[in-house]
Amino acid sequence: MPALNNDIFSIENIAHENGTVKATLGINVQSEVFKGHFPGQPVLPGACMLQVVKDILEIVLNSTFQLKKADHLKFTSMIVPSINDMVQLELSYKTLDNSMIVTAKLFASDVVCFKFQGSFIKG
Repeated sequence: MPALNNDIFSIENIAHENGTVKATLGINVQSEVFKGHFPGQPVLPGACMLQVVKDILEIVLNSTFQLKKADHLKFTSMIVPSINDMVQLELSYKTLDNSMIVTAKLFASDVVCFKFQGSFIKG
């Protein structure tokens, strides 16, 4: 499996075909980030959800990207790592001009927790 450059997520499974990516990600409940977000009630930070979208895009396309624009960000449900230590990411992308247009959803136990629509540029 390709590796993510962080101690929060691990890639358990990834499939990439025709501009669509489906990945199963493990959450490291022992990550330092959960000690501060939030003490006594750790939840996955929204910034980490957005970062994993970028990280997976970079892995499947073997390139680096920078967020250009986040047109639509919705955090619809908290991910509590002690309850959900695995999440699923569904991501689709297409190239438009010099941008990569991306739509993504992050699920925990079949519940959509995060939705993203936006664009990245090669960086």
